Amino acid sequence: MSELRTPLVDHITLSVEDLATSRSFYEAALEPLGFALQFEVPEHHAVAFGETRKEADLWLAESDRPTTNLHLAFASRDRESVDRFHAAGLAAGGRDNGAPGLRPEYHENYYGAYLFDPDGNNVEAVYHGVSRR
Repeated sequence: MSELRTPLVDHITLSVEDLATSRSFYEAALEPLGFALQFEVPEHHAVAFGETRKEADLWLAESDRPTTNLHLAFASRDRESVDRFHAAGLAAGGRDNGAPGLRPEYHENYYGAYLFDPDGNNVEAVYHGVSRR
């Protein structure tokens, strides 16, 4: 009998300076990874992304004190998703922080790409290969 793995983190909220700008960036960058907008909470100036409403893992909330200097890595299903994440994020106003490619210094199958989001956080998409997932 196999056991389900309990995730370390259930969800995370990033405080963002401009909700509309950050929402646009994350909608574009996360779509290739299979994540979509699941909640809009206008009275709290917040939105949430996930695979389903029940799994809304990433929340964005507008604040006068945005989250900065955070590194957040999103799991990808394959290398092509990592490539599409990077391209979509750049097209949506993200800044390059590392083109898609292998990162053998982490392990032989580590394939990742890095972007800075509108608030300067380092966001990554990573695929570990079938041997790791």
